[in-house]
Amino acid sequence: MKALVLAEKPSVAREIARVLGCSNKQKSYMEGPQYVVTWALGHLVGLAEPEDYNHKYASWALEDLPILPDKTKLKVLRETGQQYKAVQHLMNRQDIGELIIATDAAREGELLARWIMNMAGWRKPFKRLWISSQTDKAIKEGFAALRPGKEFDRLYESARCRAEADWMIGLNVTRALTCKFGAPLSAGRVQTPTLGMIMDRENEITGFRSQEYETLTADFGSFQAGWRATGGDSRIFDKAKTAALKDKLTGRTGRIAKVQKTEKNEPHPLAYDLTELQRDANKKFGFSAKQTSSVLQKLYEQHKLVTYPRTDSRYLTSDMTGTLKERLDSVAIGPYASLARPLLRKPLPITKRIVDDSKVSDHHAIIPTEQTVLLNQLSAEERKLYDLIVRRFISLFYPPARYDAVAVTVSVEGESFHVKGMTIKDAGWREVYGGDLTGDEDEEASGDEPAASEVKLPELREGDAVKVERCVIRPGRTMPPKRYNEAALLSQMEKQGLGTPATRADIIEKLVTSDTIERQSNLLHPTGKGKQLIELVSGQLRTPELTARWEGELEKIARGQGKPEPFLQGIRGMAKELVAEVKNSGAEYKPHNVSSSHCPECGTRMLEKKTKRGKLLVCPADDCGYTRSGEKRLSNRRCPQCHKKMELKEGKAGLYVQCLGCGITETMDKDHKHINKREQQKLVQQYSKAESTGSNLGDLLRAAMEAKAKEK
Repeated sequence: MKALVLAEKPSVAREIARVLGCSNKQKSYMEGPQYVVTWALGHLVGLAEPEDYNHKYASWALEDLPILPDKTKLKVLRETGQQYKAVQHLMNRQDIGELIIATDAAREGELLARWIMNMAGWRKPFKRLWISSQTDKAIKEGFAALRPGKEFDRLYESARCRAEADWMIGLNVTRALTCKFGAPLSAGRVQTPTLGMIMDRENEITGFRSQEYETLTADFGSFQAGWRATGGDSRIFDKAKTAALKDKLTGRTGRIAKVQKTEKNEPHPLAYDLTELQRDANKKFGFSAKQTSSVLQKLYEQHKLVTYPRTDSRYLTSDMTGTLKERLDSVAIGPYASLARPLLRKPLPITKRIVDDSKVSDHHAIIPTEQTVLLNQLSAEERKLYDLIVRRFISLFYPPARYDAVAVTVSVEGESFHVKGMTIKDAGWREVYGGDLTGDEDEEASGDEPAASEVKLPELREGDAVKVERCVIRPGRTMPPKRYNEAALLSQMEKQGLGTPATRADIIEKLVTSDTIERQSNLLHPTGKGKQLIELVSGQLRTPELTARWEGELEKIARGQGKPEPFLQGIRGMAKELVAEVKNSGAEYKPHNVSSSHCPECGTRMLEKKTKRGKLLVCPADDCGYTRSGEKRLSNRRCPQCHKKMELKEGKAGLYVQCLGCGITETMDKDHKHINKREQQKLVQQYSKAESTGSNLGDLLRAAMEAKAKEK
């Protein structure tokens, strides 16, 4: 008997088949003496649509909501139906004795495999391949230590509950909003509270009232220090007070009231999980979360250079300690050689900041594999992301950064001045990053004072007399909180328990593609649609507390500490409440993207939509659906009056050109081409001999055009 191996993608299946010696390649699988390897193309089976339960649900109607089937059904997805049939046929083969699930070792990977098994009626034994990298070594070791499939039943139940909850909440609320307000409005269990956080920040910014202030810096000759009030605030909102302080202090003598020296030991940062890597890639390179996930997947799957990407752990497991030197050796090339090679000459310092089994659930942190890297085979994006992962990994084995932090307080005429400085003693792990000690900028930092690492202080002792040579007044203005970039939003989503490392990037992208938020210079802005949508949904759905609690319950189910049915019953009740709120709502929705163009089919004002291919103009009328490009298209035709290029447009009679300045309009022939002046003259001359001398130019041209059309 043979074992059927089900991978998630063809590329992964090919690698597994090669390692297992499956050389007989067929259209939908690869076969060897012991194994048959096939793939799923992502999801082959999904939750049934409402119309699969009752055909009337094919039309969206408010009175049909909520749609809550007693028992959920599965269906074969049409776009991948052929591959499902192939997998089903293999499962029914008499010589197939067991199934090995080799989909991604995560909640979603478990779900797609189990749904296929349920749909195909699999009743034979099954096992689980659970690996964290795609190298040959990892695949061989994984197949040598296959785990019983039943061990992952709880993970599957958690994934099933998540999918059914998203179906019940997302589908019902989206249909309710769309039917009630006559516009495509999308809501969901995670996307709506994420939009809510962006909108809360927008309200803070809109309601913010900026104030002018001043700061006062005293120059003591060999160093400078800033004035602070008793409470520690350096801002002065009364200009008269600033001027009085300047007059009071200039030329006066004071004393060093306090010199506090502290030796700081800054340990290396933890290894990367997906969210932290997405944050850094966004801050350093401007990568979107989705972009980071896509590039990281290639490094994992195609190049086999990094371990499993969609992890929420920043620690390694104890069984990996023996592989760490091998991994360091594989990255000790090019710019990393001088950093990694010294570590290979001595035992590695393994601490609880690196290895901690208690802080690893399904997968350990993202680190390099033992695969030898060829940097010139990586794209620019892959190279940047790989550099982050490798440097973070190398830094795990470097000592803490050591420096002396100095805080000085100066007292002059009863007023206090403060300054901080730093003396580097040992760059430690920061040597991996070029010795930089400035650290990451705080998202909310005001920027009024220089970083302590940039201030070089002379040797100062308490009691020393100092003189204020001059006072410098600098103007400032209070600033509103910053809009979220993706790094900050990912941090907030993680903090609030919204989504998982594997889903957060997709949630942000869904908000962008549904036109509820937009990216502007790496910052996320709510659109007019998003601003209205967040007011139309229920208050309990727009805040993160409820969704975070649901995520916590899903985690409990995965750990065997919770039951699926009570959770789903709560979701059903919530769906009923949310739909009822929409039905009873007295709010109104006004499309924010109404254009000045009218639909040539029905005359309705068209809506402007942004897509990857540019702007589209879409008719919102239910019985129309007319769509055309919203970008201005200039033709090669020049206006006969102002000689500017005319704009290409489309109407009921087809394409035409119009001068925006003069308003002159000309039609185009059926081939969408203009007859140029030279061709017009030739045609007129060709056919003018057959016409009477009384014919005008228009008659001649018409005859010429008709004759030309007959020739075609």
